[in-house]
Amino acid sequence: MPLYEHVFLARQDLAQAQVDALTENATKIITDNGGKIVRTEAWGLRNLAYRIAKNRKAHYVALDIDAPAPAIAELERQTNINEDVIRFLTLRVDAHETEPSAMMRRGERDRERGPRGDDRGDRGGFGRDRGDRGDRAPRGEEVEA
Repeated sequence: MPLYEHVFLARQDLAQAQVDALTENATKIITDNGGKIVRTEAWGLRNLAYRIAKNRKAHYVALDIDAPAPAIAELERQTNINEDVIRFLTLRVDAHETEPSAMMRRGERDRERGPRGDDRGDRGGFGRDRGDRGDRAPRGEEVEA
């Protein structure tokens, strides 16, 4: 059977339980039509690049699907009808990725960096040690060369 990747964006005001229900509904549509869901990834609530239907954020969900074309057509038809889904995209792929998607790897990398969200350590910022340069002269006074 052909392999597909299906990503949909759900409205920002939905609870996580409602997003999970949308995912279960998509899974049911595929399994009822002779396909199977290989992997499901919930990418969480993320900012949109631009407003879509007055939404600035959306819940992202990605599905790896192994199903015949009529099952995908039915999934897209049902997704298009649903008012909670603001965008979706289905792509046919040659093979599914075996490792986590780039979005999931990004989340792991951010958790490894720590609470500041960067890996600079003690470099830069206010209150740093000026080393052997000494303190600055008060404003308005001239410094001898």
